[in-house]
Amino acid sequence: MHTFVFARMINQIASQGEISGPERPRHKTVDAAGRACFLFGMYSATFEIKVVQATPADVGIVAPLFDAYRQFYKRPSNEEAARRFLFARLSKGESVLFYAQHEQGAQGFVHLYPVFSSLNLTRQWILSDLYVVPEARKQSVGFALMNRARQFAEGTQADGLMLETATDNNAAQRLYERLGWKRDEEFYRYFLAL
Repeated sequence: MHTFVFARMINQIASQGEISGPERPRHKTVDAAGRACFLFGMYSATFEIKVVQATPADVGIVAPLFDAYRQFYKRPSNEEAARRFLFARLSKGESVLFYAQHEQGAQGFVHLYPVFSSLNLTRQWILSDLYVVPEARKQSVGFALMNRARQFAEGTQADGLMLETATDNNAAQRLYERLGWKRDEEFYRYFLAL
């Protein structure tokens, strides 16, 4: 079992992470019916990517990435189970997933789940999963996905995003901190296995 640290970002993203481009579409809140698929152009120094909001029809594109992500965390490969899991989440509106598309195919994804803060009386999002294929790392794909997640959360009037990462995932921690995320030193994370 992995040991995790908990990071929280609440309205404290540095303005240096802004991506310029076409006007951002307004997104429906998590309580609204159906979600449209939005395209938003993102560019790295070496190749062009676009970040696409996945629909159930996109599960075939993202399931191999999701399976590779699970293998990164030492889970056995099961692409069909990954496909079923993602289809259920997306078709029921239980999560939001964005993937980075390049001419060579999907290069990574970010996966969000909605939650609500009883203390703040607000919506928040859990950034549950971030994955970039090894050959696309250091190409600003993770940066583009993280910024798209932030833009989406802002569009739903959320007051923040939360994530957790393995304590030895130093590359991811550097990315999060560069984007203004702060490690939570105030709360401990507990888990009850069932």
